[in-house]
Amino acid sequence: MTKRPFLSLLWIFILSFSVINLYAGNTGKIAGKVIDAETGEPLIGINIIIEGTSMGAASAVDGTFIINNIPPGTYTIIASGVGLQKKRIENVKVSADFTTRLDFELASEDILVETVVVRAETPLIRQDLTSSHTVVDATQIETLPVESISGILRLQAGITQGTGGELHIRGGRTNEISYSVNGVSVVNPFDNTNTVSIATNAIQELSVVSGTFNAEYGNALSGVVNTITKEGGEKYSGNISFYTGDYVSSRDEVFFNVDDFDALNNYIVEGTFSGPVPLLNKYVSFFASARFDDSKGWLYGIREHSITDSIKRNPMDPNDIVVAMTGDSSIIAMNPSKSISTTGKLTFKPIPTLKINYDFLYSAGESQGYSHDLKYNTDANPTGYSWSMLNAIDIRHAISNTTFYELKGSINFDDYKRYLFPLLDENGNEVDFYAGMSLDGLHPDPRHQPSYKYSAPANYTFITGGSSNSHYYQRSRTIAGKFDITSQITNNHEVKLGLFGRYHKLNYESFTVMRDTVRYFTPTVLAVTSPYRNSYVKYPIEVSAYVQDKMEFDKLILNVGLRYDYFWADSRYLPDNYYFENPNVSLFSPIDKSWYNRSEPKHQISPRLGVSFPITDRGIIHFSYGHFYQMPPFTYLYANPLFKASLASGFPTFGNANLNPERTVTYELGLQQQLSDDLAFNVTGFYKDVRDLLATQTIRISGDETYYKYVNKDYANIKGVTFSMTKRRTQSSNFGFTLDYTFQVAEGNDTDPNAFFIDISSGRQPEKLPVYLTWDQSHTLNGTFSVGEPSDWNVTLVGRIGTGLPYTPQLTDNLVYLRVNSDRRPSQMTVDLMADKTFVISNYKIRFFLKVYNLFDTLNERLIYTDTGRSTYTLQSKYGSAEETDRLAERVAGVHPTSDYFNVPSYYGAPRNVKLGLSFEF
Repeated sequence: MTKRPFLSLLWIFILSFSVINLYAGNTGKIAGKVIDAETGEPLIGINIIIEGTSMGAASAVDGTFIINNIPPGTYTIIASGVGLQKKRIENVKVSADFTTRLDFELASEDILVETVVVRAETPLIRQDLTSSHTVVDATQIETLPVESISGILRLQAGITQGTGGELHIRGGRTNEISYSVNGVSVVNPFDNTNTVSIATNAIQELSVVSGTFNAEYGNALSGVVNTITKEGGEKYSGNISFYTGDYVSSRDEVFFNVDDFDALNNYIVEGTFSGPVPLLNKYVSFFASARFDDSKGWLYGIREHSITDSIKRNPMDPNDIVVAMTGDSSIIAMNPSKSISTTGKLTFKPIPTLKINYDFLYSAGESQGYSHDLKYNTDANPTGYSWSMLNAIDIRHAISNTTFYELKGSINFDDYKRYLFPLLDENGNEVDFYAGMSLDGLHPDPRHQPSYKYSAPANYTFITGGSSNSHYYQRSRTIAGKFDITSQITNNHEVKLGLFGRYHKLNYESFTVMRDTVRYFTPTVLAVTSPYRNSYVKYPIEVSAYVQDKMEFDKLILNVGLRYDYFWADSRYLPDNYYFENPNVSLFSPIDKSWYNRSEPKHQISPRLGVSFPITDRGIIHFSYGHFYQMPPFTYLYANPLFKASLASGFPTFGNANLNPERTVTYELGLQQQLSDDLAFNVTGFYKDVRDLLATQTIRISGDETYYKYVNKDYANIKGVTFSMTKRRTQSSNFGFTLDYTFQVAEGNDTDPNAFFIDISSGRQPEKLPVYLTWDQSHTLNGTFSVGEPSDWNVTLVGRIGTGLPYTPQLTDNLVYLRVNSDRRPSQMTVDLMADKTFVISNYKIRFFLKVYNLFDTLNERLIYTDTGRSTYTLQSKYGSAEETDRLAERVAGVHPTSDYFNVPSYYGAPRNVKLGLSFEF
């Protein structure tokens, strides 16, 4: 047996008893005290039952009780005892990782015979909040104009949005966020992005930890996002919704074709169905959801050219140019998308102390990104295809009233590919190729055009023919397991410990189809040794363990934990001194494999501490501190694994399988203060010291030989304060609002990459100059305002305002760039609307709703010209090259004026989008 299969079998065996690196908490608990209403003395042996479940507890000698291992949701709690009244508390909300406090005062039966019913109010402040942790439940999500998890996250304090729509938590990079569903990681190991998409109607609770999260959470630097999906109940229920709409905007000078209203431009069909499984209704229930979304987008082009078109130039007369235009002039959507997402959950309860959940999640989609250069050659725009699937099983067993363990296993697949034309087999049939599949017997589609056609007739105008010849494929498979145990060893100590592990298989394939008029007369895929093709399969391993103690006292709550992480890339890397110790070796010569080094395992210890203590009956201060580690996205570890270089392909980039984890030390201090029964605020200050961030280092071998390598070089520090205020709706007041403000400064180092050659030779450290990070947003304000009657009508407005993100200004005359990120883009502002009206007919609900995104049709400038700092104009349009193109456009068909080219609609945020819908619920 070879080493590879043996290691694979060994790790699969180990992982069958261990876990994945980031499993989030999925349960909460209820704790409180039962006393005599007349004497105030504690009552012993009172039964506390969660209605509709087998969960409960009995009060101890001091009247206290604890019920743990409770899934998030809203419950009715009943307290009863012999000779005492029965008391019901309804609308008790339980959130994952939190303790819900619930106290009972029971009177004698001769004082009050009937059951007392009380409606609980969700606490506006939490005693056991030791770091910033936001929870959004299904009821709140239903009233918001959001259609995705990212839409919900954008409304939370401390979360900002980059120029491409990516999310950043407290100044961290977008890949520093860990996403999980029902406690199972759904992060793509190639780039640390979220994989499986979930419809909002399937979400029971969404929690966002943006502070110093507990020791059970790992492989994240900025935040943890955990989505908990709904479970089936004892009765059948379901809903189906349909809504559709289009972009309605007056910005036709920016957005071509936006004034052509299409009622089915973007339509969505979604639904859920849940209940008991027939014949097994006492033991098994199910929940299923599905969502289909078809959108043409808001960015359009015109098919003036086909991909076979080209430019003919008279070599004797440079002014004699002919541009072929064989397109049909159809208007073509250039950022369309289609997606489907499904979730399924089976819940099996064979005995009261055992619960088994099986989760299945699947999502798939295809989309195109807008390419302004291809506005009139629309058929050359490639399409991206993706699908993800998660299978997970969760076994939760209560050993006693105070101790339970959880065993989880999962397998996660993620696949992404992007190309213009698919590969073909020997018979000319299209093949659904994926990374890890052999290319033997396959060949490129003959429609791939020679590279010379993919060009523009002049500067500052559009590509008039040719095709995109690049192919990109990646596929990952992650096998994961987990075992952890939680025990309420005393009323004051909840101890939790666990062991985790993940085993990945990463397949990658990318290549450029070669076709020209000299050597490659037919489309050709070169061998894997070519710089124009990259292919690899890797098996990285992650293992971790943690222990934490949640100590809850009357005046003090502490979360103390310690985490251990292990990572092995299981690959080779090229040491920095290879070329310096072999000065006669050229960058473009084959590398002596004896110089390859094997990557080293990485070990990390992370302490975590969180403290919460009350200063008044309505005011709580918390402090937290922790060390956090995360491996860089694997795509940077394994890039160009054969270290190939070619004069024709330019300077190469080498991956680095020996990269160290990126690390962050975080401090946080906050105050929660309840001002009245329905109004509270939270103010939190934070500081993050970030080291060993991933950077691209330029390594110069000689005057004309340079390559790039990924290294742990960057540093950042982020400091800021968040302020949140919440006013909830009550029976006497039908309006509520939230207000979230964030001020932060996110800075990092700006190292001259070309100085590395001198620094490594002299042994000195490069000078570090702090600059604003590209996603630094100094001021961010989010607000929601809701008014209405529950289950009748509701109107919600959501507003977001943010100051401009940094950019590096350029002096066009001298082609000189000023200090990095020394200027700011324009501010961003948008308001969204959600309005609905519900009609109840018998046991059915019919709901009409309206969603309007960017209600005031604000023109938000995302990307800008660096010479002006604006999206609306550039100084380049005033120079000779642009004027020459305008003169050419006047006399040559197919050449467009520069005013068209410099008007880039993708530089702006989306215009107003109006959707009308109907849902039916039973």
